[in-house]
Amino acid sequence: MDFQSQKLYSSKFNKKRLNQEQVRLLERSFSANKKLESELKLHLANQLGVPPRQVAIWYQNKRARWKTQSLELDYNTLQVKLENALSEKRRLEKDVKCLQDELRKAQEMMFAMNNQRDYHQFHYQQQQQNQQPLNFVSCNSTGSSEEGGSSSFHEDHEVLQIDELYACLLGADRSTWN
Repeated sequence: MDFQSQKLYSSKFNKKRLNQEQVRLLERSFSANKKLESELKLHLANQLGVPPRQVAIWYQNKRARWKTQSLELDYNTLQVKLENALSEKRRLEKDVKCLQDELRKAQEMMFAMNNQRDYHQFHYQQQQQNQQPLNFVSCNSTGSSEEGGSSSFHEDHEVLQIDELYACLLGADRSTWN
């Protein structure tokens, strides 16, 4: 090995390691400035008693580690937000399913009430044509009306509307409407 090669070899492997105090000083400097300006690099090198190149390499490595840590933190934050969003999506999907089931049941109930109304209308018209008395059941939640259990339906000769039928099924009192 010639002198030039020996000098390169020894400078590579005899690099002075930084002690804890030097690292603390570099850490404080890094927290204030993520980029190393040449003036700061020379000042730190003189203060630490190491070559400016070593300060520059330390900064370069530290910045790479810092970016990796920042990316990991960002990733973890996004992961938590994603999990929360997916949980909220699942909850909303359950709510939608429940609401769809309720809507289907309400539609079935309305269909049944429409069929019942049509049935009563048909029989009412038949009764009117035949002049026979009507016997309808009251929709009042108590099951009775002013005149001994007969419905106001046949007394007033009116056809119950959809909202009235719905209210009857829910047990609402017709006297509170409108």
